[in-house]
Amino acid sequence: MMNVVLVGCGAMSRQWLDAVRQIDGLAIVGLVDLDAERAKARADEYNLTGAVIGTSLDAVLDQTRPDAVFDVVVPAARREVALSAFAHNCHLLTEKPLADSPENARAIVEAARRAGRVHAVVQNRRYVANVRRIRRFLDSGGIGAATSIHADFFIAPHFGGFREEMAHVLLLDMAIHTFDAARYMVGGEPTSVCCQEWEPPNSWYRQGSSASAIFDLGGGKTFTYAGSWCADGFRTSWEGSWRIVAERGSLIWDGHDGLKAEVMASGRDGLIDKTQPIDVPPLDPVDRIGGHLGIIRDFMHAIETGTKPETHGADNIKSLAMVFGAIESAETGRRVAITAQEEK
Repeated sequence: MMNVVLVGCGAMSRQWLDAVRQIDGLAIVGLVDLDAERAKARADEYNLTGAVIGTSLDAVLDQTRPDAVFDVVVPAARREVALSAFAHNCHLLTEKPLADSPENARAIVEAARRAGRVHAVVQNRRYVANVRRIRRFLDSGGIGAATSIHADFFIAPHFGGFREEMAHVLLLDMAIHTFDAARYMVGGEPTSVCCQEWEPPNSWYRQGSSASAIFDLGGGKTFTYAGSWCADGFRTSWEGSWRIVAERGSLIWDGHDGLKAEVMASGRDGLIDKTQPIDVPPLDPVDRIGGHLGIIRDFMHAIETGTKPETHGADNIKSLAMVFGAIESAETGRRVAITAQEEK
C-alpha cells in the first residue's frame, strides 16, 4: 500500500481523488489546505474517514509519514510544498505548472535530485489517446519528418478566482499543456521563441488572456501557437486544434476524434502535388493513457521500479522553459533564447 498526503483541496483536487478511487494499493492518509473546513469537506465527499486533516503540511507529514505527496496548491506555493515533501523523504507528484518562476523550477528539480526522490508533473495531455497516436505515427515516418507544428486554442471560460487575477494567465496556466504536447509529439527541443500577448476589450482577465508565439523546436522544426481565453464562438477543444506539416504530407487533429493524415502521391494536379489519405494507426496496447489516472499509475510504477516517470521534473522543466521564454519575449518585445536545466 502506498500512502499519500494530498495538499490543496480546491476544485482541481476532485480530478485527483476521482483517479485515486480507481487505483488499488493507494491510500490518501492526509488532506492539507489553508482552509481546514474545505479539507474536511473533501474528506467527507470522498469518504476518507481515516485521513488526517490539517492546515500545516509539515505537521500532517510528521503525523502520517506517507510515501508521497500530491501537490494541488496554487503555483506560488509549489516550491514550499516541494521542499517540505523532500525534507520528509517523500516522493512528489505535482499539478502543472512545475513552478511559478524559472528559479523556483530549478530549485525544485535540484531538491528532488539531492533527496533521491521521484518527482513528476501532471502533464495529463500526454496521456490523451490521440496525442499518443500522433507521436507513434510521426515516429513511423509515414509522412516524413515534421517541419512545422501549428496549434490553435480558443475558449472563453469564466473561472472566477485566482486565474482571473493572474499575470500571463493563458501562457502560465494553460499553454504549457499545448507546449508540452507539441514538444512530445515531434520530439522537439526548444531553442528560442518570439511571443506577443494582448488583452481584448471584452476580456474579464487582468492580463495575458490572449497570446501568439513562434518557437524553434530544433532540427528544422517550427511550432506556432495562437490562443485566447476570452474568444466566444467556434471554440476549439481543450486539447486545441492541430496541423502538423511534414516532408511528405500533413496531419490534422481537431482535438476531439477527428484525426487524419494525407501523404504525397505521384503526379500533380496543376501546380499542386497530389496527395492521398494515409491511415493513422489505432492506439497501441502499450501506450499509457487516462489523464490523471494514467499519470498517477505511471508515478507509482516509477517509485516501485526505480525508473523515471515520463513527466519527471528534470524533463518537464524544458516545457516550462517554453512558457517562461514566451513570457519574457512578450514583456521585452524580442526573440528570447530558451534554456533549461539539463536532464539528470
